[in-house]
Amino acid sequence: MAEKHLVIDHLKFSYEGLFNATEFYDLIVDWFYEKGWDWYEKVNQEQVTPDGKHIRLVLEPWKSSSDFYKLKMKIHLQLLNVREVEVEHEGKTLRLNHGVIRMVFDGFVMSDRTGEWTSKPFWWFFTVVAEKYFFKHHYKKFVEWIKSDVEELHTKIKEYLNVFKYTYRT
Repeated sequence: MAEKHLVIDHLKFSYEGLFNATEFYDLIVDWFYEKGWDWYEKVNQEQVTPDGKHIRLVLEPWKSSSDFYKLKMKIHLQLLNVREVEVEHEGKTLRLNHGVIRMVFDGFVMSDRTGEWTSKPFWWFFTVVAEKYFFKHHYKKFVEWIKSDVEELHTKIKEYLNVFKYTYRT
């Protein structure tokens, strides 16, 4: 069994306002495909209530980054009270969604991605010693890689929803 090292622990993001739910989902999926990640959608639930739709997704994309290590993200995405609204923008009527988006990001580095080295006690011990003393810099490289990928996706989502606070200097 591969060891799972938690690197990013519950990086949270929330937004309330206008967005296009289909474009938002496609933005996330396209980002993973552009970066070479494999895709797994663990949960996809939708519930219609009088307040609007409640959509819950749990995404678990992964990337085999070497023969031994695998990067994995876990994204909990909730869209709450999603209602369809019409907005006029530059003389055109657009159909958008209004609601609350809540996201939680977790990032992992998994060692022994195929499970070959942990099947027998001697090999497991050998792997632990090699990881701790000889291949420490490889592990650190993958930790930085998952941190940068989570931060890049987080920033891309913030840019799409236009939630950056601008400060003007005079």
